[in-house]
Amino acid sequence: MSEYRAGKAGINAEAQARINSKYNDEIAQETLEWIQKITGSPANTAGDAENLYEVLKDGTLLCHLVNKFQEGSVKKINQSTMAFKCMENINAFLEAVKKLGVPSQETFQTIDLWEKQNLYSVVVCLQSLGRKAGNFGLPSMGPKESERNVREFSEDQLKAGQNVISLQYGSNKGQQSGISFGNRRQI
Repeated sequence: MSEYRAGKAGINAEAQARINSKYNDEIAQETLEWIQKITGSPANTAGDAENLYEVLKDGTLLCHLVNKFQEGSVKKINQSTMAFKCMENINAFLEAVKKLGVPSQETFQTIDLWEKQNLYSVVVCLQSLGRKAGNFGLPSMGPKESERNVREFSEDQLKAGQNVISLQYGSNKGQQSGISFGNRRQI
């Protein structure tokens, strides 16, 4: 977070504390070790939030990571430490991972990393990318990605399903008789 910005207070502080509580040092360390296995960087793979932020904040390592998946995913990696150049790197990474198959709900916003708003979502994005790594001949991370399970039903099976009355329609069993809107229940 920028050192010139006031801290959060009230409900915003509570919301930020809830977001920060989701962060897991072990999973972050596993993620950094996976990045190191693929790219050769970073030297420090400690999983604490401050280290993760320091390693990833300029976006260069993230861009090098996606370029290992598919050469040229990020054509220009900015080496400048100027804020907008670093955020361009992070944004280029995010665009590249979406093209590599990471679902948009598992990505993060640039500001989540740049201002250390939600490092948990950064780790979730990297974990999702780690599941995709096997598809690109790289070491994968995390649980194996599920496979498609398509079911084919015959015309007879589909017609038989139309005759079943769903429990969502309700039934008349167990209802209290004599009670309607506006009447009082006699006890």
